[in-house]
Amino acid sequence: MASGGKIDPMHQFEVQTIWQGFNLGGHQIAFTNSAAWMLVTVVVLWAFMLGGMKRQIVPGRWQMMVENFTGFVDNMLKANIGKEGRKYLPYVFSLFMFILFANILGMLPLGLVGVHPFTFTSHFTITGVLAIMSFSIVLVVGFWKHGLHFFSLFVPHGTPLPMIPFIFLVELTSFLVRPFSLGLRLFVAMTAGHVLLKVLAGFVINSTNAGIGYGAFVGIPSFVLMIGISALEVLVAGIQAYVFALLTSLYINDAENLH
Repeated sequence: MASGGKIDPMHQFEVQTIWQGFNLGGHQIAFTNSAAWMLVTVVVLWAFMLGGMKRQIVPGRWQMMVENFTGFVDNMLKANIGKEGRKYLPYVFSLFMFILFANILGMLPLGLVGVHPFTFTSHFTITGVLAIMSFSIVLVVGFWKHGLHFFSLFVPHGTPLPMIPFIFLVELTSFLVRPFSLGLRLFVAMTAGHVLLKVLAGFVINSTNAGIGYGAFVGIPSFVLMIGISALEVLVAGIQAYVFALLTSLYINDAENLH
């Protein structure tokens, strides 16, 4: 958003109400741009999966893409959890694909046609909820399968007896910080990249408006840098989805095997 020649790089993260919604228990339940792009992500992801689930004997490219994504997550779960990892495939796969599509859709240059994408994974409220969901599964699995023995996760094997209380508190604190760090990592990565692109876009626009000289020496290099960072951001979008799914599988492994 430009105002007086200035571009606010944080305006792109503003949650705006599209529909006022209704009042529930004194709280206004509104439909926002964040909710709208979550819905768009779900619809696009559903269409992608539907188009690749034809189960042809000779798979087409679309079907191969879906199968490759599924096999990728399945292999990750096998490597990190073992044979027990297969039952978590639907959740981890959905998590991975949802984050991946959300990140990529938020980067599309749809502003050229008047549509402004909203990267909802740049909000800690969203990434935090996803992290809490994964953490909740870890707790449920851990206590359901091991009962109170689950607390042995916080006392590494071979810990000297006098050190057990201290090590237990350190390990417990580290464990409880996991959902915060898991959600924060994705939130920071997506926010930083979008802010940088917006700042560079401001350099391009303002230098061009300032004259040909500024446009040549500031605008063109900034534009070239934008292209390179945009390519890097596509890579980051995939890496962050993978890291989120990978850490989720590692945390589930702790609950399953008490490692």
